[in-house]
Amino acid sequence: MGNNGRMTRSTTVRAARLDQVCAAAVEVARSGITEVDDADVGEHLTAVAEGERLVTHLFECLLAGYRGWRWAVTVTRVARSKQVTVCETVLLPGPDALLAPSWLPWQERLQPGDLGVGDLMPTPEDDERLAPGYLLSDDPAVEETAWELGLGRPRVLSREGRMDTAQRWYDGDHGPAAPISMAAPRPARCGSCGFYLPLAGSMRQIFGVCGNYYAPDDGRAVSADHGCGAHSETLTAPPEVPVEELPTIYDDSAVEAVSVSRPAGSVEADEPAEPYGHS
Repeated sequence: MGNNGRMTRSTTVRAARLDQVCAAAVEVARSGITEVDDADVGEHLTAVAEGERLVTHLFECLLAGYRGWRWAVTVTRVARSKQVTVCETVLLPGPDALLAPSWLPWQERLQPGDLGVGDLMPTPEDDERLAPGYLLSDDPAVEETAWELGLGRPRVLSREGRMDTAQRWYDGDHGPAAPISMAAPRPARCGSCGFYLPLAGSMRQIFGVCGNYYAPDDGRAVSADHGCGAHSETLTAPPEVPVEELPTIYDDSAVEAVSVSRPAGSVEADEPAEPYGHS
């Protein structure tokens, strides 16, 4: 009975009952696999009830390159008839089958470095990394360059685009966790290097471009806490001091104690003599 006082009938879904006549027609189902040789069809695995007098037989597939796949042959019969007929035959992957990766559009399959000479990669119109150039930006550097020479760029980096770029650069090979940065001396950070050229706008706070010809990151954007062995101050060697200008070092272990005499008639004459160091 429902909440409104009326009687309600519960609906239950019953699983299909396996038809024994169709389930026993293993050889009939096997004969329905005509696309390949008999040697490519393995042993019978199971029979599954699909509906009333409708059964699918599964056979092992022995085709090269189809490990874990199964031949599926669906058979049926009419009511009160013992004659079984084949409905369809398909090749289906099993739970352990080798499957190709899910299909992705080409623009989603591209990785950094895939774009070669002459290749074109259109940018979607709704790319969230970009914003129309006529919109005001929260980055002063974008506002200064958005309308250069009165022409302007149709789209500029949006806030999401800048954050995504900053995170990718920081986590990449030119951030603080890069192997070359971890192996560099602790003070050798890009932010204190004379070859470090800070970027403009909000990216200036953490990123710049390396301008050191000998550095592996030359011409690339690096984080301020990135580092390498080509730091401008690391290359400065300590000045050499000539030997003759070095401070003199005395050997106190060679000091000899001697007695000092007092002049006759002096106040110190009545006091005992004191030792005096003499080397």
